[in-house]
Amino acid sequence: MIWIEVLAVIVIWLSFWSLIPLDEWWFRGADFPRLQILALGVIALLFLLFWKAPWNLTREIILLLLIAALAFQLKMVLPYTFLWKKQVKQVKKHQLNRDQQISVIVSNVLTPNQQYHLLIEQIEKHQPDIVLTLETDQTWQNELAKIEKDYPYRVPVPLDNLYGMHLYSKLKLVDTDVKFILSDEIPSIHTSVILRSGQPVQLYCLHPKPPSPTEAKDSTLRDAELLIVGDQIKDLDESSIVMGDLNDVAWSRTTRLFQRISGLLDPRVGRRYVNTFHADYKFLRWSLDHLFHSTDFALVHMERLPHIGSDHFPIYVVLQTGRVFEQLQEELEQSDADEEEAQQAIQEGIEKAEKEEKKVTDEITDSYR
Repeated sequence: MIWIEVLAVIVIWLSFWSLIPLDEWWFRGADFPRLQILALGVIALLFLLFWKAPWNLTREIILLLLIAALAFQLKMVLPYTFLWKKQVKQVKKHQLNRDQQISVIVSNVLTPNQQYHLLIEQIEKHQPDIVLTLETDQTWQNELAKIEKDYPYRVPVPLDNLYGMHLYSKLKLVDTDVKFILSDEIPSIHTSVILRSGQPVQLYCLHPKPPSPTEAKDSTLRDAELLIVGDQIKDLDESSIVMGDLNDVAWSRTTRLFQRISGLLDPRVGRRYVNTFHADYKFLRWSLDHLFHSTDFALVHMERLPHIGSDHFPIYVVLQTGRVFEQLQEELEQSDADEEEAQQAIQEGIEKAEKEEKKVTDEITDSYR
């Protein structure tokens, strides 16, 4: 049964391959399927242990390396289960205060998806204060006009490049700005939403390019965009929420660094996975859609919504702010090494963006010669 050892070697290789600190997509891609790698590793471990063939040195080495690989994968994914300490407190029934709450639906709709009614049904059912749609073009904007009567505050950014973005809000939005942080093709929405209590909350809506053979060849710009926002948040000392399709998983090196730099919390830690992609393949899913928030927020409700015809499931999250939560919850500890790593990643992203912009400019100039 040579396939057992082959499977074990693949799991070992993928596990330690992801530790290589390089940004190319073929390295960063190993961050995503950790649950799948773990499941395959457990299968390989069981067969390896109960395989009746005589033990030899090769089998013993593979077993030891496989155990190390599984321990590493468990370390990465266990925080997103009930076995871990909750990073975000649950709001108790006697603490509920509608005026201090904000409810959000985040949905990557998949531009070619024409099942508009499925998302609209979820919006009408849950009536969130905020709806963020990603990959929305002009056609999606026209179809979502049906909800506009309930959402007087809107930030439309319709694009045909799979990076369109629309923000709908029942709550007042102020100081709204659509920014193109590192690329003229990738928008992000930065605004301040005013809760019913009058408290402002800084809102950041992001959708950077993923590292893949068909998108970005590496994760440099994605990582830098997330860390630039995190670096801004840490200096604000204000209520903040970052949400969107970050095209990265919760347990990646960059996402965890972002949390330490920004001081934002993840309500999934200590609860459960909220795996939103790929909606069509049950056993090939991981968390790409996220919502992080400052320490003054606690969780009221969180769920993954039903299939809407996209390759992503929407997520629905309700948070409540309060001074008591800020006193109970702590930011992740940031080290000097974290700051140095973040600044280096930001600088590399800026330099790469400048090079790409210059390349495009040169190509345009050459075309007119």
